[in-house]
Amino acid sequence: MIKLMKGNEALAEAAIRAGADAYFGYPITPQSEVLEYLAREAKQRTGMVVLQAESEVASINMVYGAAGTGKKFGLPLQVLE
Repeated sequence: MIKLMKGNEALAEAAIRAGADAYFGYPITPQSEVLEYLAREAKQRTGMVVLQAESEVASINMVYGAAGTGKKFGLPLQVLE
């Protein structure tokens, strides 16, 4: 099935299909759509942990923790459209 998606949605969908175990993000424009998409879709389709951090620093500290346990995780990225 072909589905038209925005760049951020495609990035989030790729994280789901790649089997990411977690995504830690801080909702700031323009990457807020990634966090919103994952919160909506990943919870229904996978066991992915999707957390909204209180700051960028908190988000990267969560990434360090996930990496230390060997989990696959998503990192907030900026997709320019």
